[in-house]
Formats: sequence, C-alpha cells, structure tokens
Amino acid sequence: MSRNHLQIIYSRQDTSPEPVILEVKRLTKSFTSADSEQTIALKDLSFSIRQKEMVCLLGRSGCGKSTLLKLLAGFIKPSAGEILLNGEPLHHPGPACCMVFQEDALFPWLTVKENIAFGLANKPMTRRQKLQEVDRFIDLIGLNGFGSYLPREVSGGMKQRVALARVLILQPRILLMDEPFAALDAQTREQMQSLLQDLRRQFAPTVLFVTHDVTEALLLGDRVLLFDKNPGRISHDIKVGLPQTRSVDNEAFLRLRTHINQQLKEE
Repeated sequence: MSRNHLQIIYSRQDTSPEPVILEVKRLTKSFTSADSEQTIALKDLSFSIRQKEMVCLLGRSGCGKSTLLKLLAGFIKPSAGEILLNGEPLHHPGPACCMVFQEDALFPWLTVKENIAFGLANKPMTRRQKLQEVDRFIDLIGLNGFGSYLPREVSGGMKQRVALARVLILQPRILLMDEPFAALDAQTREQMQSLLQDLRRQFAPTVLFVTHDVTEALLLGDRVLLFDKNPGRISHDIKVGLPQTRSVDNEAFLRLRTHINQQLKEE
C-alpha cells in the first residue's frame, strides 16, 4: 500500500450514526515568506466528522495539525478547498467553532468568574442568569471557592479548567483543542482528560483534539487522524473501536497503540 493511501483500521459498523456536522474538502494552505519562498503546510485534505464525535489529530511537529485548527476556527483563510459546517461554508471566526489553546490564554486582569463570563457579554440573558450559568460551570469544573481568584493565583491545571469552561459556556457546535494538556504534569493531565470525558458526556460537543501523545489520543478519541508532513496530509483515518471506559493495560489498547506508533515511525 502506498505511503499516501488512506487506511481505515479497526473499524466497526455504526448502528445509528450521527449526522455529519463538518466537511473538509480538498483543503490546501500555503504560506509565502518575506523572500517569496512558498511553504505548503497542508495539501488536499478531505475528511468529515459526525456530530458528537471526538477526533484526535496525531503527527509529528510541523505536519499542519495546528494550522488545520486555525483554518477551522476561521483565524486564517485556506489557499484552496472549502470547509462546510452543517453544509454551509465556514469563512469567519464565530461561536460555532471555539478554540482551547495549549496556553490558557485567560485575561490576567479578570477573575476566574469574569473570565468564564466573558463570552456571555452579548448573550440575551439577564445579569442574574449569567451569574447562575457561570456558577454552574465553576461547579462543573471543580473550582468552587476560586471564583474571585485571578489567573496568576491558581495553578496551571486550574487555568486550563477555566479556559475550557469559558469556551463550553458558549455551547459551541465544534470544540477545537490544540494540545491543551501538553504543558501539565502527568497527574494533572490525567485529571483534565477525565474532566473532558465527563464534560463530553454532559454537553456532547463535537471535538477536534490535537496531541503528540498516542496514549492520550486513544484514551480520548473515537477516531484518530494520522498526519504526514512535507506537505501536511492525512495518511491514516483510524476508528478506535474501544469501549467508552478505557484502560492503558487493555490488550486491544496496547495492540492499537503499538500499531499507531509503528505508522508514525514510517511517516
């Protein structure tokens, strides 16, 4: 099988699949440097994602994963191809697709509560409704008692909880996550992975999650897209097919992790 041929591995039949919410069609993105040298970050990407699905993007640094998220968020424009959200072209940033970054990106002068409430400023809600909603999310992320703290007064894991709540409170149709747990220590990272799974069960967003960690991708994802580089493209589309509750010691988990690691070495 050729290097660029798309593979479906460990697939299973969906008995009642959700509708497709996002379609990427022949997407290409190139950048031109100051000396007019052109770099193709992504070339001819095509894939679709169903509602409520969590898809992890996995590959080496520089393969275009973060560029893809910026395109989906509307922060940058594609050089060619199109992005369709519920069948409609996606051109500009908006509340339908929200991003959580590796760095928390909180406003340092606002408290935890004020950061979470920031996106509600233009919502047709009373002040009391907004405060109640913020309190609900503070409870959901396990930060009761920290609402009046500034970002510099809480830990890195707490800041990422706030960043996640600030996005989820907007009820985005698609949640874009760019290595959100990469800077956390191992224990905090596991806690955040567990929190994300809990929030997914409650809010059922569609999630695209960039990571360099194969174990994290298999713990969280329904599918894993493996990226090749130079230029960036999808080499494998893997349906994970593991139970919702997963263990890194499970034989099927270990077998799939070994398989993906081998694929990454060959890219």
